[in-house]
Amino acid sequence: MGIASVPTRSPQDVGGWVELWRQAEIPVLQETVEQIEELRTREEEVDAHLLAPVISADPLMCLKLLAHVSNHRSSRRITDTETATAALVMTGIGPFFRAFGRQPSVQDRLAGQPRALEGMLGLLARAQRGARFALGFAVHRMDPDAEVIHQAALLHDFAEMLLWCHAPVLALEIERRQRADSALRSAVVQRQVLGVELADVRQTLMRTWRLPELLVRISDDKHDREAQVRNVVLAIRLARHTQRGWDNPAVPDDVRDISLLLNLRPDATTKLLHDIDS
Repeated sequence: MGIASVPTRSPQDVGGWVELWRQAEIPVLQETVEQIEELRTREEEVDAHLLAPVISADPLMCLKLLAHVSNHRSSRRITDTETATAALVMTGIGPFFRAFGRQPSVQDRLAGQPRALEGMLGLLARAQRGARFALGFAVHRMDPDAEVIHQAALLHDFAEMLLWCHAPVLALEIERRQRADSALRSAVVQRQVLGVELADVRQTLMRTWRLPELLVRISDDKHDREAQVRNVVLAIRLARHTQRGWDNPAVPDDVRDISLLLNLRPDATTKLLHDIDS
């Protein structure tokens, strides 16, 4: 993933956005940069279980690693590396540090655009929180793919993250329109401003980067009748609705739907949600 040139005008279809971003530079959180650099200084004592939590806490670093491994895997290998830990084991610690030098940071990229930086950091925090909800739901359901579900939720909004990084003016316009009309659905305003829905860009990029099939499937909102997909969708939805507090009028509907997923009473579900969020 190199540095994409800035287009003279925005793409207006999924193929255009995918072409723009498939080789784009992907910055990561400054905290991730610092943690990786600290671990690099003591490479000999680092293993996958020490490095994986650093990567798994950052959606964009996790995305970069999975895309790197998927694009360098042998055609003879049948199984996918579906998690950051598996990807690190497959890559090896030394090769990881050689493949990933000092990373560019989100904070540096958006340093001159404080409103965009605020929006981007808010989205990253929401992704981390949504992933915690998704993992909590998956553990309660005793899903054997709980770690993959956690990762799917973490990566769910990566296309929107790329928009904040590479087209912050458009991201801010989407945010402005939704603040002006709270009933305006994300898919609708994205089509208005970008000409596409970011969910379609996300799924196409995941396939372009040859990300693990299970991860791609669980990330596809259009299949939300499947329990694993619904697990991710409801976790992300709850994280979005409660980003500024639990008094959002949509929360009771979220609790009802999560109760059905988890086969719990609404009061037990509410307690579980607050326990996960504490």
